[in-house]
Amino acid sequence: MSSTINTVAVLGGTGNIGTHIVRGLLVGGFTVTILTRANSSSPRPTFDPYPVRFLEVDYSSPSSLVSAFQGQDAVVSTIATGAVQEQKKVIDAAIEAGVKRFVPSEFGVHTRKEGVEKTRLGGLLEGKRAVVDYLISKEGDISWTGLSTGLFFDSALSKGLAGINVTNGTATIVDSGNELWPASLRSHVGRTVSEILRHPDLTKNQYLATASFNVSQNQLVKLVEELTGKKLEVTHVSSKDLLQQGDEKLNKGDNIGAFVAFLQVHFLADGAGNKLEEQESANEKLRLQTEDVKAALRGWLESEGLLAA
Repeated sequence: MSSTINTVAVLGGTGNIGTHIVRGLLVGGFTVTILTRANSSSPRPTFDPYPVRFLEVDYSSPSSLVSAFQGQDAVVSTIATGAVQEQKKVIDAAIEAGVKRFVPSEFGVHTRKEGVEKTRLGGLLEGKRAVVDYLISKEGDISWTGLSTGLFFDSALSKGLAGINVTNGTATIVDSGNELWPASLRSHVGRTVSEILRHPDLTKNQYLATASFNVSQNQLVKLVEELTGKKLEVTHVSSKDLLQQGDEKLNKGDNIGAFVAFLQVHFLADGAGNKLEEQESANEKLRLQTEDVKAALRGWLESEGLLAA
């Protein structure tokens, strides 16, 4: 069976990261089908000038999934963290349909990094680890590639996940603010997935890591102030207090709030050690260029109308 991949089905292709992956695949020359849940009310984005097919699928029906995967060389999943366990039946359907490559909904945090499973964040991501374990057990039937990307840079800025709220002019710095952490523009994630599938033999049955750059909170604050011409109101929080806040939210059933707190500790706390080292990065393997953090920030600020006149 040829390892060449031409057709790709994307689960969650209308979401926060899915749209960028779809565009990356289209630019890379793939024929893309976006699978949506039956009766989904999510708007269908356009990807001009590229054609894309939308197909409604019943995720609870194995036969519906198998039918949707017919003729697809690869399946890319961007299923939300809370529903990742659904991927096991999706993988089974992909195998039955003869799909060659499965890219699970990883992205973000490197869930295979040693010790992550013992952290509070790792506990919330156990479902993701279980899916990759399942793919490893099915390597005789289907190949796979996992990908971690660090924080989605533009999305993190919009949602304040990096502790910086440019619209409100505030920044909450975790510990010293000097810890370097990996970040990827969502467009970079799309290009990376495209390159993974363009080089299936090079990326077969591997967990890869990529980032546009490494950056610290303090570097971001300095650049934001320089590019907007406004000083940010800076406050500090210790990672210990942030963990406690996360625990309290978890106990109250606020899993999303807890996840955000644990995510910030994972990347921003002093000594977190999640900077993407050059020898661990797939950028060279996939011929991906690193990007300039100032240029990326300027682009985001301009798109939000926040750039200094």
